[in-house]
Amino acid sequence: MSTEDDSALRTGAPMIPAQRREQILRQLRKYQVLSVHQLMEMFDCSHMTVRRDIALLEQEGRAYSVTGGVRIASQVHSEPSHQSKAVVEQVHKQGMAQLAAGLLHDDMTVYLDAGTTTLEIVPHIVARTGMTVITNDFGIVQALADAVHVAVIHTGGLLDHPNRSCVGGLAAATLRQIATDIAFMSTSSWDLNRGTTTPSALKVEVKQVAMQAASQNVLIATSSKYGTFGMYKIAALEQFDVIITDDSLAEAAAEAIRKQGVDLLLAASA
Repeated sequence: MSTEDDSALRTGAPMIPAQRREQILRQLRKYQVLSVHQLMEMFDCSHMTVRRDIALLEQEGRAYSVTGGVRIASQVHSEPSHQSKAVVEQVHKQGMAQLAAGLLHDDMTVYLDAGTTTLEIVPHIVARTGMTVITNDFGIVQALADAVHVAVIHTGGLLDHPNRSCVGGLAAATLRQIATDIAFMSTSSWDLNRGTTTPSALKVEVKQVAMQAASQNVLIATSSKYGTFGMYKIAALEQFDVIITDDSLAEAAAEAIRKQGVDLLLAASA
């Protein structure tokens, strides 16, 4: 950032919009999250001007609106363990699973990607007949162990200990031999510009092959993961037929996703 820009912020000198947006990013790198009111005071500008700046930064994938403010786009360097994910956002995950259930019918072959959100879909599958489940997740297999009317195939492969799932080439090789009706895909990070991403290179091939094997692809991920990104790209959002998330997703983000031609389903928070 230039000395002139810094001086403009300190003295209140007028800025062109591009300068102001760069200064907003500079402040976000320092504080991570700022309210609209804080930004109005910092730059002595209107609520409408700040909202317009946030919308443009969001379109560029550099920042994301939250209730009453904005946060910086952040990189995910590692994924939380299965144990830590299992105890958060349960209401959202159950609501999202209920929406996923509306895409199911009897006699389907379903891929459930590893994750605690996809695990919530299991009871809805058990309630149907003639179902086959393919998964790389050991928790999902365990949940289906007593459901003798459901055929279950685990991919095998290299064990990802913290996430209790299998990754790598062997898991992908299994999925290349199978065609599925629908794939419910999880992700640790997603946004409009980068799509779904992961910090783990070993997960990329498995997820991509699972999507290639499915007639319909559904992303199921909480809005708290939106606006974050990992090093490795899996798929663009427009590669999904349906995206299921919760209604805490910012309105601007929801509108932008729908403009991509994706069917967006929002689960109610309560």
